[in-house]
Amino acid sequence: MILNFNFSEESISSPPLLYLHIPFCDSKCFYCSFNSYTHLHDVKERYVDALLKQLEFEISRYQISNFKTVYIGGGTPSTLSPKLLEKVFAKIPKGASEITVEANPNSASLEWLREIKNFGATRISLGVQSFDSEKLKFLGRNHSKKDAILSLESASKVGFKDINLDLIYNTAIDSKELLSRDLEIAFSLSQNHMSLYSLTIEENTLFENSPEKSVENLENTKTLFEKVSEKFPQYEISNFGKPSLHNLGYWNSENYIGVGSGAVGFWKDRRFYPERDVKRYIENPLYRKEEILSKADLKFEKLFLGFRSKVGVSEKILSKEESRKADFLVSEKILRKENGRYFNLNFLLADEVTLKIV
Repeated sequence: MILNFNFSEESISSPPLLYLHIPFCDSKCFYCSFNSYTHLHDVKERYVDALLKQLEFEISRYQISNFKTVYIGGGTPSTLSPKLLEKVFAKIPKGASEITVEANPNSASLEWLREIKNFGATRISLGVQSFDSEKLKFLGRNHSKKDAILSLESASKVGFKDINLDLIYNTAIDSKELLSRDLEIAFSLSQNHMSLYSLTIEENTLFENSPEKSVENLENTKTLFEKVSEKFPQYEISNFGKPSLHNLGYWNSENYIGVGSGAVGFWKDRRFYPERDVKRYIENPLYRKEEILSKADLKFEKLFLGFRSKVGVSEKILSKEESRKADFLVSEKILRKENGRYFNLNFLLADEVTLKIV
């Protein structure tokens, strides 16, 4: 199924996106390289106060009256109590078209899900990763198959219509049978979006010295993607189903405000990096390291993001030589051209396509 979106090359005048980072976790998954911590639960209240101080500063700095979308990620936002999350929601200007909150199955209780929906959340993203007990242990997840199923059922029960679940593939213990069982269970539950992530071995993770934990199996990947695509249209290299407006904003190079320790922000031609260390962030939430992006940097990002998603790339930003290369890829049925935009027909080749053009 082909999805078509209408995008403008200039999105500066539209409301920015907002990302809020919650760095707390109950346990650290073996593959996780995100800015998250399991030993800092005693500073949660102080952290939220610092986060809200930065949010107020950013709103004033850019004279923001509204955010297009909001995404609360981590870490694990469901480790925060409803009382603390209520403080956060109270400071977010009303009117966002989508508010997503990430959660883990072991901490996304029926009561917690009901509370955040009442606060204004419209979309929930659950870090399921697998419904297989052995695979969950292999990945270092601290929830069970039962927890995963219950959290999805609870999200539906409290009234969430937009529900995402994450699954991981390319692990050393994957088989077609295991992946098929995961999909069978996932398809039987109430959700309208799936994110599929290949296990990647990153530095500073518990898997760092165990590269054998990740095994690329192109046949399994192809089968997995085909099965999911039969139920949900693929609109980005890792995403299937009803498109997340927030993610589409990233891929369309829209402005976004990053609030929280290590939450990156982007405005026009600048990228901002707040303090990653949680305790130092609490002491100075307004610190930001600034990176100025060149026109070449911005153009490369538009190509890279556009070709890995249904956003596509406008021919207007390409040179004559780049357009010639893109047209050749169209003739080879690697790209599709429609209404002045080039669309990638195989998102798994996004990097290669970009490098063939620039």
